[in-house]
Amino acid sequence: MGTPMGDGYVVYGAPGTGSVPVEAALTLLREPYRMVERATWREVAVSAEMARINPMRQVPALVLPSGELMTESAAILIHLADSHPGSGLAPGLDSSLRPRFLRWMAFIAAQVYALYWIRDEPSRLAADPAHEAVLRERTAQRILDCWRIMGDGLTPAGRFLLGDEIGVLDLYLAMVSRWGPRRKGFYAAAPGLAPAVRAADAEPRLAALWAARAPFVEGWEG
Repeated sequence: MGTPMGDGYVVYGAPGTGSVPVEAALTLLREPYRMVERATWREVAVSAEMARINPMRQVPALVLPSGELMTESAAILIHLADSHPGSGLAPGLDSSLRPRFLRWMAFIAAQVYALYWIRDEPSRLAADPAHEAVLRERTAQRILDCWRIMGDGLTPAGRFLLGDEIGVLDLYLAMVSRWGPRRKGFYAAAPGLAPAVRAADAEPRLAALWAARAPFVEGWEG
């Protein structure tokens, strides 16, 4: 599979998507990266081009400095944190917080993020156009149920989810909780997690990135 080689990271993504927490992690790590814009849902040609990088035709995808390709947002974020152990972006392998970190990273990816494959294009599963509204409604409810479960199961260990320093779990949750049913639904479902997510929104080192890639425009919370 043809992937670019070079000394830095290459991120395939688009504003407001799962590439943004990857971009945020690289920004916090002060790692240089090149952005390749791939809004795969807008044009068939862009989707086909992305398929040469990721057969799933999805972003994000990350090419490491070695040339190795990574896909799957949670895996990318965990790798970036683990490959920079002094960054504090994830608990170390010997930390008592490590199981908690892995649990909720996987939970967001498997239980919430995966539902957007349906929500973004319900016709993929709807047998009839009339069923599409039902799929949107039921997936929205499922997402809120998942946020409640996460809120009940995770008590922030400090200013952020796992302590007083921002980590990739915070970045991941901050982005995914912005998607439908949007932040107001998230705040209502998991009020105990709201301060940590707002702290990630307000992280000064990410102010320029949020403004460019996931701006807080009027009504963004829903």
